[in-house]
Amino acid sequence: MGENASFWESLIYAHPTCTTWKQEAEGSIYHLASIFFVVGFMGGSGFFGLLYVFSLLGLGFLCSSVWAWLDVCAADIFSWNFALFAICFVQFVYVTYQVRSVAFDREFQELYSALFQPLGISLTVYRKIVLCCDAEVVTLEKEHCYAMQGKTPIDKLSLLVSGRIRVTVDGEFLHYIFPLQFLDSPEWDSLRPTEEGIFQVTLTAETDCRYVAWRRKKLYLLFAKHRFISRLFSVLIGSDIAEKLYALNDRVPVGQGFRYDIRLPNFYHVALPETPPVQPPQHPHRLQRGSPRRKPAGVTNCGSFLTP
Repeated sequence: MGENASFWESLIYAHPTCTTWKQEAEGSIYHLASIFFVVGFMGGSGFFGLLYVFSLLGLGFLCSSVWAWLDVCAADIFSWNFALFAICFVQFVYVTYQVRSVAFDREFQELYSALFQPLGISLTVYRKIVLCCDAEVVTLEKEHCYAMQGKTPIDKLSLLVSGRIRVTVDGEFLHYIFPLQFLDSPEWDSLRPTEEGIFQVTLTAETDCRYVAWRRKKLYLLFAKHRFISRLFSVLIGSDIAEKLYALNDRVPVGQGFRYDIRLPNFYHVALPETPPVQPPQHPHRLQRGSPRRKPAGVTNCGSFLTP
């Protein structure tokens, strides 16, 4: 215990306290270095935040090195500050290389800004998603079919970048698919990874369209390697399916002034207040796996869409 006390005493009292303070201020280079340090530590996160931090801290350490060399004339202070400047410079070059290595084409950059960046997805994670689709945007000409009812296999997941897709079943209109929506999210969600299926609807381009497509097997391999990306797509696909359900909601007539609300499958919403309520069907039929979209011809079809 005594040895520890003597150690701390020697550490604290080894140097004499300042009895007189230096009257003149340090040179402008020293104060400039302090300003760089203060501003540099206000940087944010992400690639550009790192570039901001390392550039200003590097300038601060460089100014401190110059101040130690010219004003203080202290080799140790100069050495430490110059070493820290070199580290910041190397980090700045490394982050710059990473930013350049994850540069994308215009459409992928716009897709990131509109869909993935608001969710806090980093560029490195987004780069893995883009590489999974081979960084390719597919063009679908007007009135050409993306999928045909009963013929096209469900072997990919596609996201519309531009244009508008018309969804029909047996020639009757269901709903539209707009940019930043998946073309085949219900079909994707209806199948397990080992199952196969075919489209039960027809998807036709109403305008010239462009979309990004991920092959089913390749995307599942990406999910297996990166659980975060798997959860991300699960959220995006679930939200997309919900939007499609809401789009179908107003197209489901029940008759007698009633409208079936898919958000509350056990109740009807009365369009006319004076009309007495009608009991919902007791035994709605289930849809077969692999056919999540159906023609909204009545309560049975739409109610079965939500049957677990």
